[in-house]
Amino acid sequence: MKRIVIKVGSHVLTEGGSIAKERMLALVGLIAELKAHKNEVILVSSGAVAAGFTQLPLDRSSVANKQALAAIGQPLLLKMYQEKFARFGLLCSQVLFTADVFDEPHHIGHAKVAVDTLLENNVVPIMNENDTVSIEELVFGDNDRLSAHVAHHFDAELLVILSDIDAFYDKDPNKYHDAKRRVVVTSILPEELNAEHTPNDVFATGGIVTKLQSADFLMKHNREMFLASGFDLSDVKSFLIEEVHKGGTLFKAV
Repeated sequence: MKRIVIKVGSHVLTEGGSIAKERMLALVGLIAELKAHKNEVILVSSGAVAAGFTQLPLDRSSVANKQALAAIGQPLLLKMYQEKFARFGLLCSQVLFTADVFDEPHHIGHAKVAVDTLLENNVVPIMNENDTVSIEELVFGDNDRLSAHVAHHFDAELLVILSDIDAFYDKDPNKYHDAKRRVVVTSILPEELNAEHTPNDVFATGGIVTKLQSADFLMKHNREMFLASGFDLSDVKSFLIEEVHKGGTLFKAV
């Protein structure tokens, strides 16, 4: 049995200021299919601020407003997931973290016991940073680095990041038509890890750089990361279920 962490970003989960319900359902369907193939799946999901915004359209440039929107949106987001997982006969659960959890081994140990128990009972843990009391993700990261720490500390073999960025290219594919996809990456240059951040959506705070930082962290701990599109799940399905690498980028240590 393989343990996989799937992280989905705000840009994938939102459209026109609302939660993209069809994309959420497709994601849940993918997780159900993975579980049917005897995989354990942990989901790290952004989208709480976007869900809150559908109920109370506050100015998102204010961190205080984002905290309030997260507080409103987190239970709404979980309810949406519960309804969609129920279609596949699955239970899901909510696990919220603050960043300092990963600095304390005994906190990680307690969390791991809880998550292992959920997985043993066929429940899908849905994780997010507790944005109402912890603003780090709101300002910078969009859960990319959180998902990398989850994959490492909760003993996953693979982190899958589903994004509006469908792979890692040798240069920006939005600017250069001849950009080439990097199929497998075994090392990341310092200048790539420290480049300017380029989030592509009003709700997103990440970009390719935080994904590269996540991949670098995992490779240093001998774990793998797969980056693929969250809008079209054919590449990730091919990689995870058919074991054929058609699209996306695999990051792995040599």
